[in-house]
Amino acid sequence: MARWIMLGLMIIGAALVFSTKSAGLLSLGLLCSVFGFFGFVFALVADRVSASARPETSMAAADDLAALRKRASSPRPRLPSAAAALDKPNADIVPTTPPRDVRSAGTADPSAQHQTS
Repeated sequence: MARWIMLGLMIIGAALVFSTKSAGLLSLGLLCSVFGFFGFVFALVADRVSASARPETSMAAADDLAALRKRASSPRPRLPSAAAALDKPNADIVPTTPPRDVRSAGTADPSAQHQTS
């Protein structure tokens, strides 16, 4: 509603500026136009901001924010590093596939490796 009032004030001020012959009404019309213009722009910005603002009901309470800050600042337990995991032997892991013969790795036919030219 305020932006329409400011727009009307700006239009009335501009009409007063272009229709007057006295210096006092000219300055009053300029003042009304400038005030109406800035009021209109700030009212548009305020409506735009309030349209995209988060509602008060979805804001976190002060107690919740304090608990989140406390949880974020508490030290976390360190996970074992990758280097420490590589130092330990994996004796409990049993291979599920039989070991491959390295000599036949490049050929599809095992009898082809023994042929000589």
